[in-house]
Amino acid sequence: MDYNAQLDAALERLHAEGRYRTFIDIARKQGQFPHATWHRSDGTQRPVTVWCGNDYLGMGQHPAVLEAMHEAVDAVGAGSGGTRNISGTTVYHNRLEAELADLHGKEAALLFTSAYIANDAALSTLPKLFPGLIIYSDALNHASMIEGIRRNGGAKRVFRHNDVEHLRALLEADDPAAPKLIAFESVYSMDGDFGPIEALCDLAEEFGAMTYLDEVHAVGMYGPRGGGVSERDRLAHRIDMINGTLGKAYGVHGGYVAASARMVDAIRSYAPGFIFTTSLPPAVAAGAAASVAHLKTDSALRERHQTQASILKTRLKGLGLPIIDHGSHIVPLIVGDPKHTKLISDMLLEDHGIYVQPINYPTVPRGTERLRFTPSPVHGPREMDALVHALDALWSHCALNRAELAG
Repeated sequence: MDYNAQLDAALERLHAEGRYRTFIDIARKQGQFPHATWHRSDGTQRPVTVWCGNDYLGMGQHPAVLEAMHEAVDAVGAGSGGTRNISGTTVYHNRLEAELADLHGKEAALLFTSAYIANDAALSTLPKLFPGLIIYSDALNHASMIEGIRRNGGAKRVFRHNDVEHLRALLEADDPAAPKLIAFESVYSMDGDFGPIEALCDLAEEFGAMTYLDEVHAVGMYGPRGGGVSERDRLAHRIDMINGTLGKAYGVHGGYVAASARMVDAIRSYAPGFIFTTSLPPAVAAGAAASVAHLKTDSALRERHQTQASILKTRLKGLGLPIIDHGSHIVPLIVGDPKHTKLISDMLLEDHGIYVQPINYPTVPRGTERLRFTPSPVHGPREMDALVHALDALWSHCALNRAELAG
């Protein structure tokens, strides 16, 4: 077997399809985000504006977050020194978990090194706690949820995206006595649409199922205190387990689940993804706690965020560009071809200093390749004008149709 030839062939397939992923080396400018410096492969540098980051509210540069991280580094140093069970639990971790439990109105929360790991670890552990568990998963759930469900070895059912009636049919076909869990998201990140949380909770109650909600693209940004769409819609009390991230709206790093004290205790006692992983650095936990606490009171920042997203969608619609608009903060612009998507992304970066990463298969279905814009409160009128004018020119240059809006 010529292993190198096999690797070359696999990579060449991605190049031929226009799906090969390139990683842009950027350094964000503290205090000036969304502005950053692009370190090019030829050794040169140039300024760019970031339009695809997940630091949705600019909290990665907020003074309260940076101050908390500096204080923690000065007090206890860099790393945690171990797993949570072996010297890796500190006052910073406990404080953050308390903030998160309070955020969602739950008895407890459990930190993980990322929201991906939190989903994977929790969902793969649940069948150990509930033998015979059947998990009902939305077809467009995040890869981390899919992987956790796949690895757990239990029964699974996949219902069509946001299709409550299909889910009902699947629930009706299974043993009424079997333990059940419905897993879904509040905001689906590629189209920016919302999950029908209330209807799914109604079904869960009718069929005696637990509920598992991924609020990764909503925490910090929706609800009176940033508790997500479930808080906004006053449904958090009906959700058994909430997954969230500290690396998007909160601007730091890490993930978590919030649930009853009994559920959290069971997961921390059985999940290998928690037990055998070095805990978050104390400074990261301190910064995240400061961010969560701050956003509980800063509703004005959330309002500015939604306003900026609305302005960008309105202006792109005015140009006749095929965006998807489900009313969330995510702005997908459908190109529909991987090579064209990469071309526009490259030209935005090279010619206009605008950085937005192409989104291709398998992240989205073939034929729906897109550029995904994430406007924030720190994208001002100048940045907005530059983006809109560049897209207007490039869409014509690439001879793409200004078709009907995608959604």
